[in-house]
Amino acid sequence: MPVVLFTASTWSHIAHFHRPYLRAFHALGWQVHAACGGASLPIPEADACFDIPFEKKMTAPANFRAQARLRALMAEHRYDLVITHTSLAAFFTRLAAASVRHRPAVVNVAHGYLFDDETPFLKKNVLVSAERLTASQTDLLLTMNDYDTRFARCYRLGRRVEQIPGMGVDFSRFPAVSPQERLALRREHGINADAFVLLYAAEFSPRKSQATLLQAMPLLPQHVVLALPGQGALLDECRRLAEDLGVGDRVIFPGYCAAMASWYALADCAVSASRSEGLPFNIMEAMHASLPVVATAVKGHTDLVTPGQTGFLFPYGDGAAFAGAIEELLAEPDRTAAMGRAAAQAAEPYELSRVLPQVMELYLSAVQ
Repeated sequence: MPVVLFTASTWSHIAHFHRPYLRAFHALGWQVHAACGGASLPIPEADACFDIPFEKKMTAPANFRAQARLRALMAEHRYDLVITHTSLAAFFTRLAAASVRHRPAVVNVAHGYLFDDETPFLKKNVLVSAERLTASQTDLLLTMNDYDTRFARCYRLGRRVEQIPGMGVDFSRFPAVSPQERLALRREHGINADAFVLLYAAEFSPRKSQATLLQAMPLLPQHVVLALPGQGALLDECRRLAEDLGVGDRVIFPGYCAAMASWYALADCAVSASRSEGLPFNIMEAMHASLPVVATAVKGHTDLVTPGQTGFLFPYGDGAAFAGAIEELLAEPDRTAAMGRAAAQAAEPYELSRVLPQVMELYLSAVQ
């Protein structure tokens, strides 16, 4: 029986994005193992789970212990295929594979390189060097946006580079709602029926840049409401900023939301101020929910949003440009509704049932 190993920096990554693929391997008669760091989560689709001591800082001693642990697992189980996710885990997984006598086929899924053309030279050089160091151990590299694909092919970051439409989104989790249900959801969250609701579901971190949106809120009409579901290190700082700007009554901080369907249903527009993305799930989900998108003109967003058709793009960090785009939506309700319908249509290729067969075919090609 062939055996596949999935690795990632955190168990939550496997739990949220890859369980359908574990099930697909089982259906084909494979045994499935998973090795991850962070807080443990149940992964019932895995035949065996191994805790790996990954730490966020690349040079942390624990990461080299993680590499040794992964090497031991590969030597013991003699995997046919290793599929690695997230930059940190991918680096140490491939280092481990390099020192195994019977090296398995290795697939690296790049969910979005943490660099682009605007990244400071030193930081970009370090990150690119890590990818180039492990390129020889990457039999197949799967990228998710045009920038990463072009870069990976130019610098030969894998023996073979293929682009995929993300990992697929299960849109069945986001059913359509009636106008009456939409109003009821708004009442539940204390939102007026005539409010224009902007939605940005993201971790509160420097890269996600919620502060840009908050700084733009005083430029927008009083009936514009910003909802910011999520948790993270900068949550309290953003709460204070909203109060300092005098918009605390128009910004909602719901915290972590396991079920986002109700928020998509009550919103009028999805927004993002992120510095960079791979191929963001929150934007694809919002598009499926017929929401126009106003997002930063960065990789990942530029792959999904067609300016003037499914939404608008604005320069990273430019709150005034963001506010201007929202004003355009407010001024033309019929056009805004048409953008939402176009967004829903544009999201269809990213549906899980379409994407999973494509990705599985590529996974299996690495061992054929």
